[in-house]
Amino acid sequence: MSTVTTFFTRTRGRGRLHFTDVLTYLYLTLGTVLMFGPVLWLVLSSFKTSAEVTKFPPRLLPIRQETVVVEGYEKPLPLYEVTLEDGSTAQMAQVRRIGLEAQMVDPANPDEITRVHINDRQPVEKVFFGLDNFLEGMQSFNFATYFLNSVIVTVFATILTLLVNSMAAFALSKYRFRGRTTIFLVMISTLMVPLSVVLVPVFLVITRVGWNNNLLGVIVPGAATPTGVFLLRQYMLTIPDDLLDSGRIDGASEWRIYTQIILPLARPALAVLTVFSVMWRWNDFLWPLVVLSRSEYFTLQVGLQSFQGQLNVQWHLILAMTVLTLLPITIVFALLQKNITTGIATTGMK
Repeated sequence: MSTVTTFFTRTRGRGRLHFTDVLTYLYLTLGTVLMFGPVLWLVLSSFKTSAEVTKFPPRLLPIRQETVVVEGYEKPLPLYEVTLEDGSTAQMAQVRRIGLEAQMVDPANPDEITRVHINDRQPVEKVFFGLDNFLEGMQSFNFATYFLNSVIVTVFATILTLLVNSMAAFALSKYRFRGRTTIFLVMISTLMVPLSVVLVPVFLVITRVGWNNNLLGVIVPGAATPTGVFLLRQYMLTIPDDLLDSGRIDGASEWRIYTQIILPLARPALAVLTVFSVMWRWNDFLWPLVVLSRSEYFTLQVGLQSFQGQLNVQWHLILAMTVLTLLPITIVFALLQKNITTGIATTGMK
């Protein structure tokens, strides 16, 4: 702990802050706010009610009005701090509102109704972290089916991506053949082609194969990615060719060299590509929306559309479900963070 404290409090000046220290801390603080501020706002807003989400000016914390159970009334009534005619204040529950007049009752004496102007009352509020939005969101649409579909697409697409990309990277980095550089450059150049350009041709191919309304139509087309091939190829170039020659001398086949030498040594780069692939597949919206039209095959991202109608958007439920969709990516990143750091730091080094 002392080492961490010393690291964050060290200064360039001797015993006092140098102007470069001030600029550094301001830059780091601004970067932290810009990076994690929206995520914090998303998580806190997922606990807010529909009225609180659209309230202006917005408030950071999820604040809800307190309610009280009053004898003679079926539902809990909202609680207010009321200023009476004599200037005193009291906490009272609102029975109903008629125009500019509110009918209030004392929870301890519910038989007597007091009429006050709406400006003479202030809601009694508190910070509330409840799971109402999450429970209502999961019950409002087929969350279990959509979640299972997303898991199937993400897991199998990631496995297929790692297999195809690693095999292509192995061939482009360790085999000498004519046109190797040209093939690699053409593959990398496809990064400049947006999805909207190839959307219709790929959809026609999927239709001809018969993979419409089939999870295979979402999994297979994105198996080979130029980013993954580039990342793995650059990392595999750092693996000495002598290791492969030693394996061949000992009688190992090319498949055995690939599975028992290349893949274990390329584990950090594979971890980085795993995180990227999970993010791509889990957050993908456009392609599943095009391929899938039956709700039983929807992924979570496509299923979230059900909360957006023509006249009403249930933002509080969308925010709550969005937070749930972030959890798997967060867990994967937490499990692979050490390998991710190593893979990014050493990719492309000789």
